[in-house]
Amino acid sequence: MPRTVAPARRHTARSRRLRITAAFAVLLAVAGYLTVQYVTGGKGSDQCTVRSADGSAGEDRTYRLSPEQAANAATISAVGTTRGMPERAVTIALATALQESGLRNIEHGDRDSLGLFQQRPSQGWGTEKQILDPVYSAGKFYEHLAEVPGYSRLPLTVAAQRVQRSGFPQAYAKHEPDAALLAAALTGRAPAALNCDPPRTTVVAGGTAKVRAALVHSFGKDVLPSDQQADGSDTGTPAAGAAAGTLSVPVQATRRAGQDGAPQRGWELAHWAVAQSEALGIEQVAYAGKKWDSGAGWRTERKESGTTAVRIRLVQ
Repeated sequence: MPRTVAPARRHTARSRRLRITAAFAVLLAVAGYLTVQYVTGGKGSDQCTVRSADGSAGEDRTYRLSPEQAANAATISAVGTTRGMPERAVTIALATALQESGLRNIEHGDRDSLGLFQQRPSQGWGTEKQILDPVYSAGKFYEHLAEVPGYSRLPLTVAAQRVQRSGFPQAYAKHEPDAALLAAALTGRAPAALNCDPPRTTVVAGGTAKVRAALVHSFGKDVLPSDQQADGSDTGTPAAGAAAGTLSVPVQATRRAGQDGAPQRGWELAHWAVAQSEALGIEQVAYAGKKWDSGAGWRTERKESGTTAVRIRLVQ
């Protein structure tokens, strides 16, 4: 005789199935959200843009990224140019980091891979702490890239693969257009090309010592005069001729000029400051007749700023 199930028991089983189904749907939604956040850069995604107006494609091109991604990209570029690497090397490094980590300094990966370039401590790239320092990891990438004969003339996928030894070497190619766009801005060749607009609620008030320390860490000690280099404390006393909460970063004379004729070095420093605006509490950057304001972007100054220094004003 077939066994019958009491109505109350059937109702309980149906309710259990509905709860399991609902819980599974919630898990799928959460997983989808986390995936979107990972791909787009999470909090503050798409609040930075880099554009090109060179007309090579018949129209302007724009690439969007988060403040975190922009800050990491600016660090990668700064480390490269400080080592004397050409713009092509910066493009290769940025495309590699876009593929390996999405320009995020992640603490996980395949096996023991870490950081922007997914470098492995077990393979001699450094300690975990070192690899999670973007300046160190970028420096190690350039160190290995410089050992690749004729890397600047090789296809990007080949040059990157000689360093990374990836299981998917062709994956680097899809990032080359965006990496080239970023490199043109971050090396200073394309003026006023990077803009960030982080929400006011996420910007942390910084200090001049914090900005000086970050500049020296990314560009090396020669980026600032000795009397402006960070000593680990912020006395609140500005450099001579500067207002409180402002920093003047000298632009060294160079034969390289951006598309507007101003020294590339200045635009490199200016774009670095914009990229770091959320992390370092920067609200204004001025250079070569242009001024960037958080929330307003770049505009022409009525009273033109010179090309011998980049002026940075901090959130107070």
